[in-house]
Amino acid sequence: MTSSQVDKTDEPRIGSEAVGGDAPEEGYERGLGSRQVQMIAIGGAIGVGLFLGAGANIAKAGPSLIFMYALAGVIIFFIMRALGELLLYRPVSGSFAEYSREFLGPFFGYLTGWTYWLMWVVTGMAELTAAAIYVHYWFPSIPQWVTALVFLVVLFVANLISVKLFGEIEFWFSMVKVTALIGMIVIGLGVLTFGFSSAGDTASVANLWQFDGFFPKGIGSSLMTLQGVMFAYLAVELVGVTAGESEDPEKTLPKAINTLPWRIALFYVGALTVILCVVKWTEFAPGVSPFVEAFAKIGIPAGAGIVNFVVLTAALSSCNSGMYSTGRMLRTLADNGEAPKVFSRLSSTKTPAIGITVSMLFMGIGVILNYIVPEKAFGYVTSVATAAGIWTWLMILVSHILYRRAVDAGRLPASSFPAPGGAKCSWIAVVFLLFVTGLIAYDADSRVCLYVMAGWAAALAIGWWVLKARNPQVTERREPAFEKVG
Repeated sequence: MTSSQVDKTDEPRIGSEAVGGDAPEEGYERGLGSRQVQMIAIGGAIGVGLFLGAGANIAKAGPSLIFMYALAGVIIFFIMRALGELLLYRPVSGSFAEYSREFLGPFFGYLTGWTYWLMWVVTGMAELTAAAIYVHYWFPSIPQWVTALVFLVVLFVANLISVKLFGEIEFWFSMVKVTALIGMIVIGLGVLTFGFSSAGDTASVANLWQFDGFFPKGIGSSLMTLQGVMFAYLAVELVGVTAGESEDPEKTLPKAINTLPWRIALFYVGALTVILCVVKWTEFAPGVSPFVEAFAKIGIPAGAGIVNFVVLTAALSSCNSGMYSTGRMLRTLADNGEAPKVFSRLSSTKTPAIGITVSMLFMGIGVILNYIVPEKAFGYVTSVATAAGIWTWLMILVSHILYRRAVDAGRLPASSFPAPGGAKCSWIAVVFLLFVTGLIAYDADSRVCLYVMAGWAAALAIGWWVLKARNPQVTERREPAFEKVG
């Protein structure tokens, strides 16, 4: 392998601001420390999908939902290790689009970048409305749209100020979620062990199989919950977007990714297992947080209010992450000529302010829509986010498979963080995600998201055709630029 194949730090990056003798820098401030990256990774694994969505899934699958979360968690770990190998091969902000562009071609980079932007915009729409509903629990006299607008503006301003402030806000949002979940698990274990509270008499590990078995409604019904389970895992890949702004990606990213299995085991599998032991699964219903229900059964007076605050934090955390990632993704697209050049500009605080602003305006439209349309639209929005997330994960996996082929052939340098099992685990994850997509197509309620995604893909294909006609150079495959790390 020649040195030019391995070290491309002197090549200019199209659209970047630094060109010449030094490594091309994206221009971002590397302001995310290890503490913040770790908490962003942890917080990404805990969202509204767990706090609220688990209620409907428990009603569908009973205790077997624990197994579904564990199964999906293994696949998520495969995805994240594949991403980790790519990130340590070439750490860049907007990583998913960059790797798709490098290994599958410019069109797939363009498609992945815009689709990931769509995922976070629609997620932001849903989360803002959810946050307003949670505040309505305490202050019913305040109109929901007012609360949603206040949250939107506050998070928007925070993201404009600096990446350090974003990281700090996300750190404390994640801290609240983590502390609350650990507290819930400890209290549940206390009820099981010592039998205190009003739920002590009926709390038992046997609740996992006593009421019509572990798969009370059959394996088929349990498998149908996988689409909701995958929505709960959306955002774990956010650590990849932080790569371009991490102080020491060589150390922080592997650590963040390698701790994912215990986070899933504790926060998803562990929390659900404890809750379903304390309260029998037949007492949970769609639309009600299983955590609120469990605290009500235990008899803690402020339990519902505490959980409501935690779920509010989860929603705001997701929206905060959305603003962060959409601005970076628009800048990556602009740098490659696939979005208006104005999105490539950085503010004086080294944030992609224009991209964040445009994304915020689209999220604001979602606040209005969710206020007007029926409640079912909320589910449609989240299903679109899931479909967009699955596309992103598939692109990560396929890029990883192609990268490993290039490494084996001696065309590219090996990463310092190789995925265990190599490309085999990525193939397993690809098959699993295609299976989940089939389940979405089978379910009449969630199927609409595939129609939306087909329309989105058609619109992007037309956009690509126009782009190619106006500027053919943009659509040509280019050599990747390697940035300095550390």
